[in-house]
Amino acid sequence: MNKSLALLIILIFCNACQNESASKEEVQNVLAENLKSNFITDGFDFPVGKPEGEGYYDAQHFGENGHLGEDWNGNGGGDTDLGDPVYAVANGKVSFAEDLKGGWGKVVRIIHTLPSGEQVESLYAHFDEIFVQLDEEIKKGQKIGTIGTADGQYKAHLHFEIREKIGMPLGKGYSEKIDGYVNPSKFIYRNRN
Repeated sequence: MNKSLALLIILIFCNACQNESASKEEVQNVLAENLKSNFITDGFDFPVGKPEGEGYYDAQHFGENGHLGEDWNGNGGGDTDLGDPVYAVANGKVSFAEDLKGGWGKVVRIIHTLPSGEQVESLYAHFDEIFVQLDEEIKKGQKIGTIGTADGQYKAHLHFEIREKIGMPLGKGYSEKIDGYVNPSKFIYRNRN
């Protein structure tokens, strides 16, 4: 009789756990849908000289020498843009914000949900300062950091990427394989509001 009672208690407990898990999953789905609906992009702008990139130029283009992004410099060249603001290109949620040291320096990654439901990720590197945190919800045009030098590794500039595949490894910024990467400027022009 004790075995039957123990088995019954275990079955009731397991059933309760399954119901609780389903409830948590339902809540997570509702939260995810709420985030998508509240932060669907309403178009993209450039990350510097908002909204059109005024006062800046792309010093190393996407695809040039296997470059997987664009390097934005102030028109004055050198370190004249050190400390200039960098803006979120669209509404989204911060998926990464850390100082990686070395060649990347301070990096921010933001996931953006398009009106179609598809998602893309913007990546910003070599910051002097980061003004956002992991999981923070961001609005287009919000200041997320400042242009830096990756702790003196380079002259001041912003390394900027748009990725069609979410959560790809950081990589090296250069590769002949561009699967998952898109030309940032072309993407922005195609997705203006």
